[in-house]
Amino acid sequence: MIDRYSRPDMVNIWSDQTKFRIWYEIEAFACEAQAKIGVIPKATVKSIWSLKDHIFDSEKINLIEKTTKHDVIAFLTYLANFIGDDSRFIHQGMTSSDILDTCFNIQLVRASDILIKDIDELLEALKAKAFEHKETVCVGRSHGIHAEPITFGLKMAQAYAEMDRNKTRLIDAKKEIAVGAISGAVGTYANIEPDVETYVCKALGLESETISTQIIPRDRHAMFFATLGVIGSSIDRIATEIRHLQRTEVLEVEEFFAKGQKGSSAMPHKRNPVLTENLSGLSRLVRMSVIPAMENVSLWHERDISHSSVERNIAPDTTITLDFALNRLTGVIKNLVIYPENMNKNLNKFNGLIHSQRVLLALTQKGVRREDAYEIVQSNAMKVWNEGVDFYNQLKKDPRVVKALNDNELRANFDMSYHLKHVDTIFGKVFS
Repeated sequence: MIDRYSRPDMVNIWSDQTKFRIWYEIEAFACEAQAKIGVIPKATVKSIWSLKDHIFDSEKINLIEKTTKHDVIAFLTYLANFIGDDSRFIHQGMTSSDILDTCFNIQLVRASDILIKDIDELLEALKAKAFEHKETVCVGRSHGIHAEPITFGLKMAQAYAEMDRNKTRLIDAKKEIAVGAISGAVGTYANIEPDVETYVCKALGLESETISTQIIPRDRHAMFFATLGVIGSSIDRIATEIRHLQRTEVLEVEEFFAKGQKGSSAMPHKRNPVLTENLSGLSRLVRMSVIPAMENVSLWHERDISHSSVERNIAPDTTITLDFALNRLTGVIKNLVIYPENMNKNLNKFNGLIHSQRVLLALTQKGVRREDAYEIVQSNAMKVWNEGVDFYNQLKKDPRVVKALNDNELRANFDMSYHLKHVDTIFGKVFS
């Protein structure tokens, strides 16, 4: 991922130095386990742990790989240069996938921890904004058209609930990939005892894979990246809502526009929703990993490496991108500028039409057939649409309405607070 959309902690997880450190720890713990059961000399354990503070030279390892054409062998060759004769006992009964897959899952677990923290910070921002604007009334829209009143706090509460579900999904996805496998060629443990796997995984904070072939099954990873894709879609939905609400014709909210910031190279007046547009784009990159991860599930027999090139790309790119996007969205929400006066202006733009359902229901309660009540209300509403008249005044002139409802009964249907009577109930459900 390019530096522009990267944050250092997540980038570090995917560095060569981190990868080689994890490979080293897997090999060292495996030596410990094998020494305990007498497969290798205990002195080997001391030899390999002598490198616990070693800074691995990525350039030298990569240079060896140019000859070996095999990354794990290149790494083992590099270790042998420091450990000497005891190096012959390292990697006993193991296969490359034991190292690669276990390391990969450790990296994904660490990435998950960062992403969960990111979501927690976003949840805090959404909750604060929800309570701040719990009673800030605005118009709800369906199909992009005015519907009935809601509050801006409800919009933020909905986003909170969605992201809270995503946090639960991510915790489950983390558990799904928090497994390791040290089962040897084709996963039979023929040349390495299952207890070694148990020991290594426990030392590294993983569970042992239930059954591996020569690899950890990729349905686990498909689940993980699908979850990241869902989170990306949620980011996109929230960003798109903000973008719509910032349109000039609406202008109910706006991204914070800093002093000295420029919106357009040509038009000095412009204040564009560049951050949320960026988030919609980044979300596409996150979702882009889902299909390749799904296709990685189907591999040949006990192992092939068609998944390898895919994962080398999508794992760092997707987690780095999502980390950046979650952090950016948190900043957008924290600094979002709200315009209650514009919300009120838009709410009343069509002269009371937002109360049409209440009038419809009031007529039915007075004995008017629903089909007739709908026609009465709609015919008057269309005059408001076409002529710009006031809905309440228009209804007062309709003898069919007057016959069913007196003026006080009609006026009662235009009470804004009616639509907000259950806001506390909804907040209680969301933030309980």
